[in-house]
This record gives sequence, C-alpha cells and structure tokens, in this order.
Amino acid sequence: MKVTETKLKGVYVVEPRVFGDARGWFMESWSKKKLEEAGLFVDFVQDNQSFSAQKGILRGLHYQQNPMSQAKIVRCTRGAIFDVAVDIRQGSPQYAQWVGVELSAENKKQLFIPRGFAHGFITLTDDVEVQYKADNYYAPECDGNVRWDDPEIGIEWPIEPTILSDKDEKAPTLAERRAKGEINFVYEEMK
Repeated sequence: MKVTETKLKGVYVVEPRVFGDARGWFMESWSKKKLEEAGLFVDFVQDNQSFSAQKGILRGLHYQQNPMSQAKIVRCTRGAIFDVAVDIRQGSPQYAQWVGVELSAENKKQLFIPRGFAHGFITLTDDVEVQYKADNYYAPECDGNVRWDDPEIGIEWPIEPTILSDKDEKAPTLAERRAKGEINFVYEEMK
C-alpha cells in the first residue's frame, strides 16, 4: 500500500497494490499493519456503504461532534466520486481549508480523513457505491453538517450538484456553526 499525505496535514491518499492476471485482479483493501507503518493508528469499529443512483448527487459536508467524532477511510467501489475533506478544528493553521480527490472503482484510491474534519462527496457517474470505515459508531445526537457551497471554505466542485438531501440543502455555514458554538473540535498537533 502506498500512503501519501495530501496538502492537508493528517489527510492521506491510500493506494492499494493491485495484482492482476487473466482471471481479473486482487488487492488488499485495508491493512491495520500497513496503516500503522505509515503512522496512522486507528481502530475502525463500523463499516458503512451508500448507493447514489445519478451523477451529480452531493452528500455533505458531514461530521460528528466530540465525544463521538470519527476518522474515516473512504473508497468508491462502483463508479466515481470527487471526495472532499475540510479541516474544521478551531485554531488549526489549515482551518477551513479543503482537499479533494477523485476516488473510483477504476483507480481504487482511498481517502483517510482524521477526526475534526468535515467530509463530503459528489458523484461523477451514475450508479455509485461508496464504502467507508469509521473509528466511532454513528451517534445522531452528535451529527453535524456545514454547507457544501460555504464561501469561507470555497470548495471547487468539478460539477454542479443536481440532487441534495433536504438536510444538506439547509445546512448552515461554518461561520453560523462557529457563532453558535456548534463545532467543538480543537486543534492539537498531529503526531
């Protein structure tokens, strides 16, 4: 596995080695040992999967508040997405900065997103399946979101969204969440 840090400290692209022959291919999609060798110590406790029927579906930007914040490793196993991580930790030198990576069934790349980051994606094709591991269980009482088009963040989505959930359409901006004290992540230097 190749593990490469992105422009945002703590966010990594994980590229599994793929072995192919006349039968097809094989890859190790996740290895605790190999992530730990890269300095990522995470105990995943939950696997999630989503299906999006059409190109242009946007999901995000989502996060879970402390004490139930989540680190995630995301992959696209059917179709393609533009996957985004946004640093929302108060006091972080990269606060409100984002990174986006195309994940697809074809390129098999994965994105590791640490705690304290919001996450979202837009589908680049029809019939998309996304799978991700989380290091904390889903906790609806800690659920949060920020607007996908928040000007403070300024994500450059590769296409315009065509479908959003009602929850995502009505999400507040980062400034609105901050003003109400609704984001409790505090920056700590990552090891």
